Order: sequence, then structure tokens, then C-alpha cells
Amino acid sequence: MYKVISGALFALGLVVALFFLRFYVETRDRLFLFFAISFAALGVDWLLVAIFSPVREEAPYYYLLRLAAFLILIVGIYDKNRDTRL
Repeated sequence: MYKVISGALFALGLVVALFFLRFYVETRDRLFLFFAISFAALGVDWLLVAIFSPVREEAPYYYLLRLAAFLILIVGIYDKNRDTRL
């Protein structure tokens, strides 16, 4: 059952990434691109967890991919809110 849920999370992560990619193409707002990359990375993370079913020793490597995805979100939000008048 866990693999089915992880597979569904993978598919939904890619669907969300495609939505944000479509919004990026329409508006050329880079925030949408950052969100698309982040959700694609989270989807890949869920796929890897479903395929390899990590044991306790391997778990930190999967968290690094999640950390990278959230750091991409933070960079995107910072990029959107930075002051360009400087």
C-alpha cells in the first residue's frame, strides 16, 4: 500500500510541476519556474522512496533531495521579493 501512495504522490508532484510550468510559460514570472522545479524534485524524491524503500541508513540521502526542493522554493520567494531599485 505504501508504494501505491508513493506512486500517486510522484504523479501528483509532476502534475503540479506541469501546472506551474504552464503558468511560467504564460506569464514569464520566474517564481512559477522555481515552484515547478521544486515540485518536480519532490516528485522524483517520492518515486525514489517508492522504488528503493530506503532502510534506516539510507534515509538521510532522500532528505537531502527534499531539502534541495525547499531551498529552491526559498530562493524563488527571495528572488520574487527582492528590491530591484538598489
